Amino acid sequence: MSKNYPVHGAGLGLRRAFLGSLAESLPDQVDFMEVAPENWIDVGGKFGHQFRKISEQIPIVCHGLSLNIGGSAPLDEAFLQKVKKFLEQHKITLYSEHLSYCADTAHLYDLMPIPFTEEAIKYVVERIKRVQDILGQRIAMENASYYAAIGKEMEEIDFINAVLEEADCYFHIDINNIYVNSINHKYDAEKFLKALPSERIAYAHIAGHYVEEEDLRVDTHGADVIDPVWKLLDVAYENFGVFPTLLERDFNIPPLDILLKEVDIIKKHQFDHSSDELINEKQS
Repeated sequence: MSKNYPVHGAGLGLRRAFLGSLAESLPDQVDFMEVAPENWIDVGGKFGHQFRKISEQIPIVCHGLSLNIGGSAPLDEAFLQKVKKFLEQHKITLYSEHLSYCADTAHLYDLMPIPFTEEAIKYVVERIKRVQDILGQRIAMENASYYAAIGKEMEEIDFINAVLEEADCYFHIDINNIYVNSINHKYDAEKFLKALPSERIAYAHIAGHYVEEEDLRVDTHGADVIDPVWKLLDVAYENFGVFPTLLERDFNIPPLDILLKEVDIIKKHQFDHSSDELINEKQS
């Protein structure tokens, strides 16, 4: 695959608290925005009008919450038809989801780890292919944070790479999740990162987390991004080139101007590495 990304630059998750102001004036440093389709499908009235106004001005990507790709329940194909219509209505070129499961007989309201097994690879790959057939486009799967590796038969990196390759889907790389998992499961974050398939990257998340204990990090998306996670983003850019990167903040959400300062940091990292790439090209 070529590095023809669906969006470019630095992004920010769209929150209803900022909807009105963003519909009137989009910040210059935000190049694309992300929404959970579950929160916007069939939304009309004032909110629907404001969302339409934003989607007509700036590229949007979708990051889903309820696909349940690793769950035992059948895929919700009626929901996927709604997602397809939503993508078409707003000219959204990418839908991503978590490489995890979130439901059994009912929604669990959390992201649970898929066992790292050959059987799970086959099961998940079949479901991803079915989703792609319904939507008529490749989707992207995101590496998830997890706190227990139940039924583990292989390493996380081998599981992720096998799923992406066999499903022939894109990769939604979450930099914070790599860092969090590396602390919780005691592996080398940089080594893990470098083993990922750069040619499949669609875009990235970067976020903050909570320090529960010295050896336990909780993936909350509720704090500022810390220096080691920014440094890991630098390692990714150095190895893979600059890719679209979105600031993910899901609670403890500060005022928009504070969030935009972190988006500015993304832009600064991207600019620095883009400049390095240009210098290297001229010297080669």
